[in-house]
Amino acid sequence: MQKPYIFQTLQKFLTENRERETREYCHSLHPEDLAALLPDLPTEEQLRLLGIIGHDAAADALSRCTSDDQDRIAAMLQDSELAAIITAMPSDDRVDLFKRLAAERGEKLLGLMAQTEREDIRKLGSYKEGTAGSIMSSEYANLTPELTVQQALEKLRLEAPDKETIYYVYVIDRERRLLGFISLRKLITSRANAQVNDIMLTNPVFARADDDQEEVAAKLNRYDLLAMPVINGNEALAGIVTFDDIQDVMIEETTEDFHRMGGLAHKASPDLANINMLDAGWWLLVSKRLPWLLVLVFMNIFSGAGIAYFEDTIQAAVALVFFLPLLIDSGGNAGSQAATLMVRALATGKAQLKDWFALLRKEICISASLGLCMGLAVSCIGIFRAGPEIAVVVALTMVCTVLFGSLVGMSLPFVLSKLKMDPATASAPLITSIADIGGVLIYFSIATWVLRDMIAAAG
Repeated sequence: MQKPYIFQTLQKFLTENRERETREYCHSLHPEDLAALLPDLPTEEQLRLLGIIGHDAAADALSRCTSDDQDRIAAMLQDSELAAIITAMPSDDRVDLFKRLAAERGEKLLGLMAQTEREDIRKLGSYKEGTAGSIMSSEYANLTPELTVQQALEKLRLEAPDKETIYYVYVIDRERRLLGFISLRKLITSRANAQVNDIMLTNPVFARADDDQEEVAAKLNRYDLLAMPVINGNEALAGIVTFDDIQDVMIEETTEDFHRMGGLAHKASPDLANINMLDAGWWLLVSKRLPWLLVLVFMNIFSGAGIAYFEDTIQAAVALVFFLPLLIDSGGNAGSQAATLMVRALATGKAQLKDWFALLRKEICISASLGLCMGLAVSCIGIFRAGPEIAVVVALTMVCTVLFGSLVGMSLPFVLSKLKMDPATASAPLITSIADIGGVLIYFSIATWVLRDMIAAAG
């Protein structure tokens, strides 16, 4: 359904004070559609609409809004209204919202909630940001091993509306230790008098609450799971991480990696990954892009120093200047390609630190082949433009700069990983700057050696 049509229909109902039609219409919409148009309504109508549709529908819509919209709407709501909506939200979503509230208001809201919700918010909110515990949900379905299939299905039928998912049901003992799991399909197709203990799968894939969320995302993807159990320090089942939570993490981490590879700072707040570029302010965009650019400006001074050092070589063969941009850009481009491949391989687990030497040997062969092909092509231009001697210089330089740039681009992500830094920091601008400096030195060193007689005659 088109957003303009939904918006116009909803506004018409609100303007005409048709609350029953408004409620029924909103309940017929997907919560994602309601969340998309909610911020476009005037402030008074937003509050009125949330009051009309009820706490459950309001919670569904608010949990799908952006963080900024959630914070703005939460600031406008009365404490009692916000507490009721937060209570109805999925556990992981309400904790995220709760963490962004002022401490004083958070305490007020906790006082308006039932003890179960208060304890759940405090428990989930205690996990460190970026870990499995910080993104898990406590609303999971569980069974005990002595139940029959019929008893298990009756239990799930009652509890399903309040659970994040029931496609996987986890089997726990009295201490809530994870014993195994059963898929909903297995339960439905098993004999009614069969025991859960007999049909469950043991040794389930699980994560620990303090595991990094990227590792959890990789594990969930590797085993092709819809949800994964999370255990705490006492080996008890603490929650589950679902695919939709991991999808959000993967989008966030991939966006962050792309920003870092583009040389964008990631310490300032708010994060570029979470805002619309049309809404981003001037200072935000400047502050994100300026730090790396300033660093790279001063790095490129070395390139200028290298050119100045070989001033005699340039004076003796001015034609060398014509090929300078072509050669150093080729080295930077080759390095950026190699870095992109390695960063992605490290991020997806397709390459590890122990693979560096084997990949280095492979990259030498590949980049040497690329350099030879490119050197052969550019030598034809060199002969036409400046003669055979310059063509030799240009061809040799092309091979060496492509080889140098590729090896830097391939190795730098491994070095950063070894130093416990994000390999995405091996950004394209950084690789290009290093390749530029190396390319200038390689080019004029080869030129000085090959053209030494010409330089001596000119001097």
